[in-house]
Amino acid sequence: MEPKPILSAEAVAHLLSTRRTIHDFRSELPPQDLIHAAIDAARWAPNHRLTEPWHFYLIGRATADAIADLNAELIAACGDTVGAEKKRKRWRAVPGWLLLTCERSQDPVRAQEDYAACCCAAQNMMLYLWSAGVGVKWTTGQVVRDPRFFELTWVDPEREAVVGLFWYGYAAEVPATTRKPADEVLVRLP
Repeated sequence: MEPKPILSAEAVAHLLSTRRTIHDFRSELPPQDLIHAAIDAARWAPNHRLTEPWHFYLIGRATADAIADLNAELIAACGDTVGAEKKRKRWRAVPGWLLLTCERSQDPVRAQEDYAACCCAAQNMMLYLWSAGVGVKWTTGQVVRDPRFFELTWVDPEREAVVGLFWYGYAAEVPATTRKPADEVLVRLP
């Protein structure tokens, strides 16, 4: 059975090319049923051998604030107390937080395939949200590698690796960006 197109190729290309990483959000939190629907869409990402290695954690305000405080503490420990307070304030202003993890595998090939699948799931989620007017920032950094982060999120670091924190909300500003032309990244083989 041949699939029938739901959207035009042009509509899909438009969604892909207009999605942006949002750095500044308005204060209102998008509806939780929308976030649930985005995670539902995320789980349809391609994944080798149907391992479905992803785990999504919807982070509440208390945990988000604790993560923001931990991040500020890590920055301050490097001697930047002013920057630490700026980051704490900025992170605490983010309306919505999700954490995406990937099940760990001892097989290095499966580990790579599963991580790639989780990245596809992240893209599915972000595109779904973008199509509904909700922006996302995928972030990683020192805080997600700190042992205290795992205590705050109840994630077992022996079983799951962090793919990223995802901040979401309605964009205060949509940044402009460019990409290289396709011919600059395409290699044609005989």
